[in-house]
Amino acid sequence: MAKQNVSEQFVDILVRAGVKRLYGVVGDSLNPVVDAVRRNAAIEWVQVRHEETAAFAAGAEAQVTGSLAACAGSCGPGNLHLINGLYDAHRSMAPVLALASHIPSSEIGLGYFQETHPELLFQECSHYNEMISNPQQMPRLLQTAIQHAIGRGGVSVVSMPGDIASQPAPDKSVEHALVTSRPSVRPGDEEIDKLCRMIDEAKRVTLFCGSGTAGAHAEVMELAERVKAPVGHALRGKEWIQYDNPYDVGMSGLLGYGAAYEATHECDLLILLGTDFPYNAFLPTDVKIVQVDVRPERLGRRSKLDLAVWGDVRETLRCLTPRVKAKTNRKFLDRMLKKHADALEGVVKAYTRKVEKHVPIHPEYVASVLDEIADDDAVFTVDTGMCNVWAARYLTPNGRRRVIGSFSHGSMANALPQAIGAQFTDRNRQVVSMSGDGGFTMLMGDFLTLVQYNLPVKVVLFNNSALGMVELEMLVAGLPSFGTTNKNPDFAAVARAAGAYGVRVEKPKELEGALKEAFKHKGPALVDVVTDPNALSIPPKISADMVTGFALSASRIVLDGGVGRMLQMARSNIRNVPRP
Repeated sequence: MAKQNVSEQFVDILVRAGVKRLYGVVGDSLNPVVDAVRRNAAIEWVQVRHEETAAFAAGAEAQVTGSLAACAGSCGPGNLHLINGLYDAHRSMAPVLALASHIPSSEIGLGYFQETHPELLFQECSHYNEMISNPQQMPRLLQTAIQHAIGRGGVSVVSMPGDIASQPAPDKSVEHALVTSRPSVRPGDEEIDKLCRMIDEAKRVTLFCGSGTAGAHAEVMELAERVKAPVGHALRGKEWIQYDNPYDVGMSGLLGYGAAYEATHECDLLILLGTDFPYNAFLPTDVKIVQVDVRPERLGRRSKLDLAVWGDVRETLRCLTPRVKAKTNRKFLDRMLKKHADALEGVVKAYTRKVEKHVPIHPEYVASVLDEIADDDAVFTVDTGMCNVWAARYLTPNGRRRVIGSFSHGSMANALPQAIGAQFTDRNRQVVSMSGDGGFTMLMGDFLTLVQYNLPVKVVLFNNSALGMVELEMLVAGLPSFGTTNKNPDFAAVARAAGAYGVRVEKPKELEGALKEAFKHKGPALVDVVTDPNALSIPPKISADMVTGFALSASRIVLDGGVGRMLQMARSNIRNVPRP
């Protein structure tokens, strides 16, 4: 048997760690690794048009599967392009291994062509970031990087000069069993007992949930029922906690709706479950707060805590709920449920009034139709900006759908690349990219990746010829909109020219049929929907503190707009409220 080189050993270890594909763009320093992938039937090389897409795609794959995903970039500019997508994956706790190929090892530090220092560049967006400067570091260094990415949830970056990649792998190298899943983390009994006492002593308890409640839906519902607590959520908690939830009072934050804000401020005890909710202006300052999180560094960085609990939500609640005394008084819960339904009644008209005649098309209407006809297990990838608003308010979670976006990093152009990664995990699962025209055009080149691999991603393009969220920020700051207008082509014609299915929709009555036809198409499709750039109104009240950008959070109010089927859910919950 021929002796392995370092690249072959590198690729074999990725395969052992469960990596199915490596996203990237080929280049000279990366060629030995790409060739090793070519000769290994257990892993696929995915050729994208931009390395930023590679990183976003890997991050989305990791979020959909929960397993390690990988991307690669050649030396200098090649791996520099990875950085934005890696920031997003890292902040989303997506386990991603990034290979940053490097210049020849003998030239490092001498100003060589394309020289950068990846071990410095990726420091802030990774848990582990080291360079293989000698074949003897393999496979231990790569194994360590993998375990950091999986164990801590985030990015590991391995830099490797091209000449090192071609050298023989060391003899008798130690390949140990790899960690490929994370353990459950249980708090200590002392913290559980303290939290139990605080809940027993409180008359009004509210639960506020983030993405850390993934896999803990039943446990959250059990606690809510036991202590008669309204349940609010952050944007990243929506897909995990809103469905089958008779205690739902909506979402807090910049895109919020319903009574979540009131429920978090009018309680005696607020319990933050698995959320790193960034907008502390929406959090109360005069109630007791407990935070439960698997990452101890996140405890207390948004608000003053009366108790910090280090543990994952599911295990914490499994230990906690049986010890808590059951409450019988539903007055606070029922009042919040009614307030939630009333709040939704007041805004639902924004997308129901004469939408079938409104031209340009209401984007709210597009999102509501999309929600109705999409598959029950669809994966939605959502561009940052106004598409976040429509996804937050109109996509109905059910425990099977996924909604992925750049919700923590807030990058433009994430939806199409993330759809690529999501679709590669399962070609038979419906994947819908909710793209804005600004985000889509930023990485539009990778629409060709859909065509090249015949990926059946459906791009629903909210085309308002503007950077809508930026215009709103400018209005809030008292500035005239400037530099926010896009002169766009007929994107459907562009899609057809690229070899995909493309249709342009300018009238509301054409929308549902166009979406259904696109969804029936076996390959990639783009639906270019011309939407109203003025669809989102500014908040009904403007605070003097709303001065720049996302200082909108200081207003502690929500954006006006429709809420789709969430009103139906709220009405159902109200029907279940016991009457005296």
